[in-house]
Amino acid sequence: MTAPTLFNTTPAAGLTPRPAAGPTPLVIGLDLSLTCTGIAGNGWSTIVRTKTRGDTRLDYLRHEIGTYIKAADLVVMEGPSFGHGAMAGHEDLAGLRVLVRQFCYRHRIPYGVVPPSNLKMFATTRGNATKGEVRSGVANRYGHHTEGVGRYDQADAYTAMAMGLHHLGYPLATAPDRALKALDGCAWPEFVAGAR
Repeated sequence: MTAPTLFNTTPAAGLTPRPAAGPTPLVIGLDLSLTCTGIAGNGWSTIVRTKTRGDTRLDYLRHEIGTYIKAADLVVMEGPSFGHGAMAGHEDLAGLRVLVRQFCYRHRIPYGVVPPSNLKMFATTRGNATKGEVRSGVANRYGHHTEGVGRYDQADAYTAMAMGLHHLGYPLATAPDRALKALDGCAWPEFVAGAR
């Protein structure tokens, strides 16, 4: 017999009906960056920016991001992009990912990680879509328009959040079958009920 889980860990196929009882879970999407982190929830998105460096920057980002995710039922973050060979600050960016994961772990918040190509596929049905295409995909499917500085970061975060809600059975909109295949291959959490 398998232990009950807080979330169904099988990715949703198509438009999954909502569970009969309970409110929509609070899912927060993150596009982590050292200079402009995108953060999104259902119907909103924002950014956290800083020009500081080193440990000061990491501490600031951990704190600011923590204020948005501390009450989340699920956090979904875009995973690392391994195609950017000699990316400046790669060690600090990896450190930021670990700090966010540890924040979730300490606060018993389940978190998922979606590869960049899966995120693009979910937003546009193409795993190699441009940032502008992802932004347009979010506007077209969800009616959420991201503008100004950080518009692409917000669109990525919104897509991550929408993927999490779809995975949990609370889709924000219908999505083509090709987009739904992007839910496979993501690292979804397995938390035992009552653990939080």
